[in-house]
Amino acid sequence: MTTSAPRRFAQVDVFGSGPCSGNALAVVLDAEGLSDESMQRFARWTNLSETTFLLPPTRPEADYRVRIFTGSGELPFAGHPTLGSCHAWLSQQPNQVGARIVQECAAGLVELRADSGRYAFAAPPLTRQGPVDDQLRAELASGLGLAPGQLRDAHWVDNGPGWVAVLVDSADTVLQVPTPPATLPPLGVVGPHPPGSAHQFEVRAFFPGGGQMIEDPVTGSLNAGIAQWLIGTGAAPEHYVARQGTAVGADGRVSVDRDEHGAIWVGGAAVTRIQGEVRL
Repeated sequence: MTTSAPRRFAQVDVFGSGPCSGNALAVVLDAEGLSDESMQRFARWTNLSETTFLLPPTRPEADYRVRIFTGSGELPFAGHPTLGSCHAWLSQQPNQVGARIVQECAAGLVELRADSGRYAFAAPPLTRQGPVDDQLRAELASGLGLAPGQLRDAHWVDNGPGWVAVLVDSADTVLQVPTPPATLPPLGVVGPHPPGSAHQFEVRAFFPGGGQMIEDPVTGSLNAGIAQWLIGTGAAPEHYVARQGTAVGADGRVSVDRDEHGAIWVGGAAVTRIQGEVRL
């Protein structure tokens, strides 16, 4: 079998609170010339939630272009791949001046900030938002095993992956919900920690795959949508930290901040754990 020339590769730990505690991302830094089939095949082989491929931008405002693949298809936008790709790209730009970066992806242009190993992206506009209908609300309550009074609200918070978010009464309730059925859309569950806690919210994310729901360790796009919803309705402060991954052995931290212009920034750490070359 013929193999191609080696391409630069990194595996990045995103949103972690310590070594290997976040969400892993595979990044191919030299993706020019790769076919869609090759990208999809490699993304399936890595067996990670997402794999990204960096390309020269097609728009003059952008610093680079990224394509984001899960094991089964391409996403227009995703959060931890955005931060991890930015980190990997910056690691190859020794002469980069300033901390503002613009990423081009299928969802459009995404602005990022970088500072001392921490990265943040400006939450993109929601493509679908607003309360869910009564039927879906009932299905969510049943699928999550929620007792009356535990489900406080449910909204569409979709910025690409199809997210619907469920607000419950507490962080403990978040941690107790069972894995929901794969008949539900990609969904997040969020609940508040007690006042005075180091983090204000607990988050879990589930998405269908292979006929079952898979729990994601730490999810930037979901946290972006949740922040736009909860801050917008006054259910969350303008600055907070969410914890995610507890139920699957991860320990992620997602920082959320609304700036003076009303833009919501979603950030966290990104660290390269593996670096080298791949042949695709």
